[in-house]
Amino acid sequence: MATATVTMKDLQSPVEPTWCPGCGDYGILNAVKRAMVQLGLRPHEVFFVSGIGCGSKLPDYIRANGFNSLHGRPVPIAQGFLLAHHDMKVIVVDGDGDNYGIGGNHWLHIMRRNPNITHIVQNNMVYGLTKGQYAPTSMKGYVSTTSPEGTIEWPVNPIAIAIAAGATFVARGFSGDPKHLADLIAKGIQHKGYALIDVFQPCVIFNRVNTYDWFRERIYKLEDDPNYDPHDRNAAWEKAHEWGDRIPIGIFYINEEMPTLEEQIPALAEKPLYQHEIPPKLEDLEALKVAFM
Repeated sequence: MATATVTMKDLQSPVEPTWCPGCGDYGILNAVKRAMVQLGLRPHEVFFVSGIGCGSKLPDYIRANGFNSLHGRPVPIAQGFLLAHHDMKVIVVDGDGDNYGIGGNHWLHIMRRNPNITHIVQNNMVYGLTKGQYAPTSMKGYVSTTSPEGTIEWPVNPIAIAIAAGATFVARGFSGDPKHLADLIAKGIQHKGYALIDVFQPCVIFNRVNTYDWFRERIYKLEDDPNYDPHDRNAAWEKAHEWGDRIPIGIFYINEEMPTLEEQIPALAEKPLYQHEIPPKLEDLEALKVAFM
C-alpha cells in the first residue's frame, strides 16, 4: 500500500461526468476516489479498465491510468495488463450487462484463476445506455422495452455465482451509501486475489422499480451481525440467496489462503514481466529450443 498523502482533488479529472442527474454512478465514482484516498494510492499507481455502458465512462472521470475497452471484454484486458505489470493496482469497472451478460464467460474463468484484480460491477438491473432493455440481473416479471409483458427469465445471482466459481473476495455495496461502499472497495483492493464488489446502482431514468427508496427499505449490512463470519463459505452461500424484504450488503466471503495467479507463475513471482530482459539472452533461447526438439 502506498504511503503518500492523496486528496480527492488529486484525483479530479478535467472531464465532467455526463451521467443523468441522480444516477447511481456518481456515488460509485465518489466511493472509488474515497477508497484511493484512504489507501494513499496515487494516480500513477492504479490502472482502470472498463467496458461499454454508462458506468464504463468512469476512467474518463478520474485522474488515473485508464483503458476503455470493448463491451464485455474488460476482464481479459485487465488480466493481460496485470500479467505485464502486477505491481500496480488493477481495477475493472463495468456494468451488470457488460460483465454478467456478454462478458460472463471471461468472468467465470478469472474467478478461478484468482489474479490480484478488484472488480466493481455497477448493477442497475437494466440496460441504461441503450434505453432500458431488461438485463441479466432484472427481476423476473420486470417490464421493459424488450419485455413489455414482463421478463420470463430468472435473474443472475452474482454473489452466489462468485462463491461457487471460487472468487476469494465477494462483496456487495450500495451507491446510495458511498462511505460504506468506499470501505468495501478499499478492502477489495487490499485483498490478495480477485475481489468482486457488486454494487446496487439505481438507474433513475429507465428502472423505476429498483430505486434508491426501494433499496433503502430492504438492505442491511452484514457487519452489523456480530455472529456473521465472512470466512464461513456455507454461511456466505446462504446469505447469497437472501432476497426480498431483506437484502444483505457488505462482505459475504473472504478466502485469504488461496495463492494469486501471479504467485503461481515463477517468472511473475520473481518480478513483474516488464522488468524481465526482452528479448531473452541467446543462450536461453537455444536451451529452450533444445528442450522442445
